[in-house]
Amino acid sequence: MIFKKRTYTADKKVNPFIGALLFLISIVLIFITGPLGFVYGILHTFATKGIRGIGEFFLKIAISVDQLGNVLMQHLLNVLWMKRGGYKFGNRDETISSALGRNKKLGTLTWQGRLIDKILDIIDPNHSLNSIDYYIEPSQNIIDKLAWIHIVDGKILVARNRGKDKFYIPEGKREIGESDAQTLFREIQEELSVEIELATMQFIGIFEAQADSHKPGVLVRMTCYSALYRGNLVPASEIEEMAWLNYDDSEKVSEVDTLIFDVLKENGKLI
Repeated sequence: MIFKKRTYTADKKVNPFIGALLFLISIVLIFITGPLGFVYGILHTFATKGIRGIGEFFLKIAISVDQLGNVLMQHLLNVLWMKRGGYKFGNRDETISSALGRNKKLGTLTWQGRLIDKILDIIDPNHSLNSIDYYIEPSQNIIDKLAWIHIVDGKILVARNRGKDKFYIPEGKREIGESDAQTLFREIQEELSVEIELATMQFIGIFEAQADSHKPGVLVRMTCYSALYRGNLVPASEIEEMAWLNYDDSEKVSEVDTLIFDVLKENGKLI
């Protein structure tokens, strides 16, 4: 099985002078090389893929411009389109439409934001929701986690930390440089005293919701896998209790876990 090598890290802080210098260089380059690249791109894509190729080329440009706009207009959009506590615009790896879709899901669009969303829906139905990209680099408003889905007889394994009321699907945060497999192996070993069999890992899905115990607008992104394991399940580290829950117990888990419960129920895996 091939595991993803890419890891996700938030932007590093840079020297403001370097940022300004790189900005000026990028402006010069876009005006010098941009037109040449644009013309050559049209000719190349038409020669290799015809009209369809030109359409695909234009779509990539549109997405890049959308990402630029998300950074360039972030402070204005955060005032005009987003209510207090919403998901902030400004992630350089995300389009305006994607951030718009996240706020739509959270119910934090202002009337101006809802108007823009309706206009986009007329052009392309469910445009903002379909634009949500779950693979963008995490920012301070997205918490990147990995989770282990283990189901036996229609019930899912969950755990509860000391001092907490909610149960959660076994999960943990990625450390710098770790792959999905490395993170999941380390976290499950630390929390439940067993070793994930990496060769049996199967991707389940990626889910996002409001993060528990964080200010409104901070989302947790949960990348979920199933896998076999070696050893005996024993609570360790900060884990106080393990339990096996069915779908009717979804009120006992976090908001993002309820989304996972819904999908597992729809797929017939959770009773």
